[in-house]
Amino acid sequence: MTLVQWLLLRFEAPHGRVFWHDLRTMVNLFDSSSIHPAALDLGKLFEARGFELSLVGGPVRDLFLGSAALDLDFTTNATPDETLDVARDWADAHWEIGREFGTIGLRKGDAMIEVTTYRAEAYDPDSRKPMVAFARKLEDDLFRRDFTINAMALRLPNLELVDPYGGIQDLSAGILRTPGKPEDSFSDDPLRMMRAARFVSRLDVDPSADLVAAMTDMAERIRIISAERVRDELIKLINGDNPRRGVELLVSTGLADSVLPEIPALKLETDAQHHHKDVYEHSLTVLMQAKDLETDDGPVPAPDFTLRFAALMHDVGKPATRKLDGTGAVSFRHHDVVGAKLVKKRMRALRFDNETIKNVARLVELHMRFYGYGESGWTDSAVRRYVRDAGEQLERLHRLTRSDVTTRNKKKAQRLAHAYDDLERRIDELAEQEELDSMRPDLDGQQIMRILGIDPGPMVGKAYNYLLNVRLDEGSLGEEEAERRLKEWWASSDDS
Repeated sequence: MTLVQWLLLRFEAPHGRVFWHDLRTMVNLFDSSSIHPAALDLGKLFEARGFELSLVGGPVRDLFLGSAALDLDFTTNATPDETLDVARDWADAHWEIGREFGTIGLRKGDAMIEVTTYRAEAYDPDSRKPMVAFARKLEDDLFRRDFTINAMALRLPNLELVDPYGGIQDLSAGILRTPGKPEDSFSDDPLRMMRAARFVSRLDVDPSADLVAAMTDMAERIRIISAERVRDELIKLINGDNPRRGVELLVSTGLADSVLPEIPALKLETDAQHHHKDVYEHSLTVLMQAKDLETDDGPVPAPDFTLRFAALMHDVGKPATRKLDGTGAVSFRHHDVVGAKLVKKRMRALRFDNETIKNVARLVELHMRFYGYGESGWTDSAVRRYVRDAGEQLERLHRLTRSDVTTRNKKKAQRLAHAYDDLERRIDELAEQEELDSMRPDLDGQQIMRILGIDPGPMVGKAYNYLLNVRLDEGSLGEEEAERRLKEWWASSDDS
């Protein structure tokens, strides 16, 4: 397809997306300055040796969306051995981890490159691993790719666009389709169902009706995919521009029942008198409101997976704690604590790292703490404990708590906002006075052991916690007064 043909398609599309602000940018789309120089250099090397090389997939799609990528995917008719022979001396580094799948990895300057031999692969229905077969033509390789918007290629070095399955038209119209039957695509790799939800989130495209139907029919097949691969797609989905849409697709197709069952479980049966809000819809709203409270820079830069995932999961303890009283009123006592436990369990199953699990669970556990402040004023001690318990998650907790207000009652919303403004003001004032972020007792462990004449052991920790609680309740005492208090506590202790 020539650039002129593409421009005609672009202007004929009745609901085409505007990818650029002016015609000059469009005309320069395939100018060499739009392509990473490493791609052009590599294309010339392959051409000189008589091989085909094309930039393919996401990097080509992103050219039409006005963004560039440093991770470059190429496809070629050269075998892995031939690729190494062409590029080994040119690249700064190379690796062969994906060699059995036809892929050779290269690094050139700041560009990370993968060159893969044309493939036509299929998956055993009961296996997680592909059975690889090499193809002869670029069009065959493109047909096996997940979606039409990723089944475009740019031949190098002459910059000829190859789009046999209508990827440009679908990108312009905002439609997500597969090159062939979606059932065949998802059978080849069930993870593509997660990728569909991810692209709905990231690109705000509409999945085609047959794609949604196939996802629904084949949702349980996602269970053969490793937890790590599912986790990686879930992170990209949550970090997208419209994560609500991605989550809704997971839930409506049944994929969430296997991947994140706590979310569809939020669709609680609403009582006839509507004594409680729709927890599922509320959680999606909190997710989007939390996203909007991220910062371009500063303490919580966008996209922040920890904040967003905590926002989505903050009420997952409600189904297990839902109770009705004699009047039909609904309560969810301790749903924050129960929810934190459920979050840990789910994230471990998805093989998240311990630090992320701890941070998300902590936010879920603390998300209700503020409401005690709104109902009755806190002492300085309570404010200190709030800061200490939040720890490094304080800025995220600020945003999660604010995003958790979804009431349509404007007076109530304003009252809660003003109360949290006041809490943040007091935190700032106390932080200036006492450096709350690094709060410690007035005496350290070594001083405690010297004063009490004890060796390292559990009693040192008990004494330390006693002094820390005194500090939280009363502020800094100074070493002399802290020593006097410590000796009094020790004298009255059963372990002294």
